[in-house]
Amino acid sequence: SQSDPAIADSESETIIMEIPQPYGNHNGGQLAFGPDGYLYIGLGDGGSGGDPLGNGQSRATILGTILRIDVASASEEQIYSIPPDNPFVDIKGSRGEIWAYGLRNPWRFSFDEETGSLWAGDVGQKQWEEVVIVKKGLNYGWNVMEGFHCFSPANDCDVSGIELPVAEYGHSEHQLGGCSITGGYVYRGEDIPWLVGIYVYGDFCSGRIWGIRHDGNFVVQDELLLDSDIYITSFGQGL
Repeated sequence: SQSDPAIADSESETIIMEIPQPYGNHNGGQLAFGPDGYLYIGLGDGGSGGDPLGNGQSRATILGTILRIDVASASEEQIYSIPPDNPFVDIKGSRGEIWAYGLRNPWRFSFDEETGSLWAGDVGQKQWEEVVIVKKGLNYGWNVMEGFHCFSPANDCDVSGIELPVAEYGHSEHQLGGCSITGGYVYRGEDIPWLVGIYVYGDFCSGRIWGIRHDGNFVVQDELLLDSDIYITSFGQGL
């Protein structure tokens, strides 16, 4: 709105992308602009249970992925373009919009303000929730793997070509777990010095909040920060 920047002008709407969904769950969990100025889009595997359509391991669909598109010049004539350095842009049978794939339901992702790393919480099926650092062109394993574990006895758990998560937690109470991960942020504030550089994330059902410190190669710290007893759907950052 010209009179109030806090109010959107509905007449200015341009539809960038419409995504048919085969089922009613896992329909997406985040939109965010990266440090490169491109729009990143997190999409679930299409829903149901166990990925019955095999979307997670298919690059012919945009389901079960994080996309990267250019909307800087979006118009009704060209709603978006595909960055030329996307990993599958010139590979036959693959959707050029895909940045990474093999995800079940990336519920909230964010960019580390200092390093630019893309962190995501990927919701598990029945046993394991996972934290992933999303990198260009990598396959994050669903539905071959759930966390660090073989998802189904029918799968041979061949992890060649699969990028495993940096951390996981289970659904059992003795594991201080929960039921559905909610991705957060790497803390880069000034008010809590000991938290700087730690990725903060939580669980929707249990309300537990954890912190991970990653040295670029390995997790060097992973601990429970708070048992909040609230339903956590998102984290936010103050200005």
